[in-house]
Amino acid sequence: MRGAARGLFPVRGGIFGTSIPARLNTRCGRRKPHRMTAEPLDQEPDDALMAGIAAGNTHAFTTLFRRRRNDVYRVALLITGRTAVAEDIAQDVFLAVMREAHRYEAGRSTVAAWLCGIARNHARRRLDQDGRIVPLVGGDEPGPEEPAVHPDPLSDIARAQHVEALRGAILKLPVRYREVVVLCDLQELSYADAAAALDCAVGTVRSRLHRARALLTAKMREGAHVRNSIIKRCLA
Repeated sequence: MRGAARGLFPVRGGIFGTSIPARLNTRCGRRKPHRMTAEPLDQEPDDALMAGIAAGNTHAFTTLFRRRRNDVYRVALLITGRTAVAEDIAQDVFLAVMREAHRYEAGRSTVAAWLCGIARNHARRRLDQDGRIVPLVGGDEPGPEEPAVHPDPLSDIARAQHVEALRGAILKLPVRYREVVVLCDLQELSYADAAAALDCAVGTVRSRLHRARALLTAKMREGAHVRNSIIKRCLA
């Protein structure tokens, strides 16, 4: 599943619509940051950017935000199933980064895993507040990179239906299974990084992922059977 995940869940736009606008309201009245440096940071590793953010370098923050915002937004969207909530969570995560960058421990996990862990915690709290009601998100957010004309419309429709079915099946999983699928199979975090993000043992991640994949496979097969039955009745 991991190899196909990137094609089914594009980072920018596409059918799943999992990219977030490149904006963030950073007026939070906190300590005055150091002035922006003119040195290019695009090639700096995430760890170095985190150190810069902890020191008040606003350019380091902007670089990390642009680099990781889609990862954070996608995790929030796939766990909550709500675009508006996912946007709020993504903003909350990066505001937390501004305040708590000094708490990141290099070597304990990657920055991506640390950010995904924060996003997961925010998503969990929102699900608890909303009674774990997760509506399916319609395909009403076409990405800017989606082509206007499709050379094979039937293939595109079939693929869109498959993506929608997979997304729906993921959202129907219990949250503890949903989040390991999102982190390991869709975000492609290692078991160790996923364990750090979820604050649990690696063995727990492995066992939950094994169970989650089995549940997901069963749900996809059940959905396919229902769809085929409907088509047969329509054609009868």
